[in-house]
Amino acid sequence: MNDWKNCFVCIKCNTKFSLDEPRWKCNCGGLLDICFKPAFPMDKIKNRKPGMWRYREAVPIENDKCIISLGEGFTPILEIEIAGKQVLVKQEHLFPSGSYKDRGASVLISKINDLGIKHVVEDSSGNAGAAIAAYCAAAGIGCDIYVPADTSYAKLSQVQSYGANLFKIPGSREDTAAAVLKAAQSTYYASHSWNPFFFHGTKTFAFEVSEQLDWNAPDTVILPAGNGTLLLGASIGFNELHDAGIIKKIPRLIAVQAEHCAPLFNKTQSQSLPFKKTIAEGIAIAEPVRGPQMIDAVKKSSGFFITVSEDEIEKALFNIHRKGFYIEPTSAAVIAGVQKYLTEWGTNNNETVVSAFTGHGLKKSASISFNE
Repeated sequence: MNDWKNCFVCIKCNTKFSLDEPRWKCNCGGLLDICFKPAFPMDKIKNRKPGMWRYREAVPIENDKCIISLGEGFTPILEIEIAGKQVLVKQEHLFPSGSYKDRGASVLISKINDLGIKHVVEDSSGNAGAAIAAYCAAAGIGCDIYVPADTSYAKLSQVQSYGANLFKIPGSREDTAAAVLKAAQSTYYASHSWNPFFFHGTKTFAFEVSEQLDWNAPDTVILPAGNGTLLLGASIGFNELHDAGIIKKIPRLIAVQAEHCAPLFNKTQSQSLPFKKTIAEGIAIAEPVRGPQMIDAVKKSSGFFITVSEDEIEKALFNIHRKGFYIEPTSAAVIAGVQKYLTEWGTNNNETVVSAFTGHGLKKSASISFNE
């Protein structure tokens, strides 16, 4: 490849590769990012139907015929009172598979479809696996989903209903990641944390938020910090909009972790909170593979990491349900983070704060009923 304007680039050794290569990591074992200059033709965007693919020229998929879409994107953004203040919350639990992970899955599976790959593997605590399984089903691509053995039954049922092969791995989330890496030696790894195409789907969150605010950036965005798929995607998206001159500032990113699993908070605060089981299973990632990138994105935005307790998560879950929104505990952890931020760090009444309901409560109904 002679033109490296659009390419993979290794964050470790800076080696570049064609985007047409079926790869998800560098030969040196390093993580890959994508070098890509997006375009934002406003006249075209505003005349397209609502959805994340209205930003077609800002997504690194060349062949329109290979796009796999289930009508995802442009979720409502509603004003909700939290801690006595009005917060804008994106309804990301309303996606086809029930979580924002559909953004990344749509772009990643579209690229896999373009490459002609017929079978993939993925590991997940539930939502990413469901999203990959759903879009693989739509594309006619086979997939094996590796999950921790204690993943909620509803999520396992959803993955299997899409026709995916399910592998339940005993032990920790890291044991599941280790198992899928072995499988990925012979089968393409459709990873939501390793594969950079996934982040070029989740970045559309930032595009939609900005457009829904009349192409302005909010002051603060509060998001979960497990594997960082939404956090890093939002960072990419807001930076692309800023580089294109569409928004005037990069919002401050506040990253939320559960006290029981807070590796990045520990690193940034020089603390050592012990790892324990948390009801926020979606962000229970003890060793996020893109952890350094997550820390860097948060710091560059003048943001920081915060933690929430199990009690704070359960209270947030109860309160949001009583407002009419049925979300899962991981999503409630983010809302608990919003409440803590507004109570302890919120700067002024004019601050525009944006967050998200990241996953639907139907994925965890059994445990929700127990906790409430």
